[in-house]
Amino acid sequence: MVFNPLHDTHLPMTSLKSGDGHEVISDVYCLPVQIVNVYFVGIPDSGDWVLIDAGMPGSEDRIRHEAESRFGTDHPPRAIVLTHGHFDHVGAAVELAEYWDVPVYAHQQELPYLTGQEHYPGPWTDVGGGLISQLARFFPDQPIDLAERVRALPEDGSIPPLPDWQWEPTPGHTPGHVSFFRPADRALIAGDAFVTVKQESLYKVFTQHREISGPPRYFTVDWDAARASVGRLAALGPSVAMTGHGMAMAGEELRQHLNDLYLRFDELAMPSR
Repeated sequence: MVFNPLHDTHLPMTSLKSGDGHEVISDVYCLPVQIVNVYFVGIPDSGDWVLIDAGMPGSEDRIRHEAESRFGTDHPPRAIVLTHGHFDHVGAAVELAEYWDVPVYAHQQELPYLTGQEHYPGPWTDVGGGLISQLARFFPDQPIDLAERVRALPEDGSIPPLPDWQWEPTPGHTPGHVSFFRPADRALIAGDAFVTVKQESLYKVFTQHREISGPPRYFTVDWDAARASVGRLAALGPSVAMTGHGMAMAGEELRQHLNDLYLRFDELAMPSR
């Protein structure tokens, strides 16, 4: 089924709190979990759906309850698909994958961070932008171990449990970061390739002031790759963008701000040091 986000998008007009789940387009539901968003992709009550990212540590009960409310108690997802492996995107992945007995998909380059083999570098607490950058030193930094449940996404860009979507390589924030794009209606789930809130600022995270920003500075490892990834996504011409942090953005507002972010990336996104 194909949707037109310019007509079917239900963008919230006010800031959202953790747990304020809402439908962005007819088959994509956003659940904010503390500082991060997870997405349920599938038609309500169809029993055929996929979870994109897995939220904060300890959020498994909240995610499971929301999933049961939307799809029914006996309808686990076909899979969990990850944009990347940072703690706020995989916090409940182990528990949910075991509870639902489903596979987890991620880019090949993320697998060492999802099987307990490697730690991400950082965080960098001196990148500026607000209090959260300074608090990043206290964020969990232990890799999770999904063991045999995790699988590499196919190299051809397909997503086995989401045949209408494709994954786009968007490294920079992490080596194997990916975003998800549906060509039929140009819907985009961008992860942290760019976000729609200034994630370094505690005040802006709290108020959820909507503005396109680069990837969270305190965890981004390759700024040249991050710039190129924003350009790649802008070139796709998404009609609606759903990001890992912040509220969805659509239409002309999205086009203008995303292009501006790419053209002025060094000024708007990159840290001064």
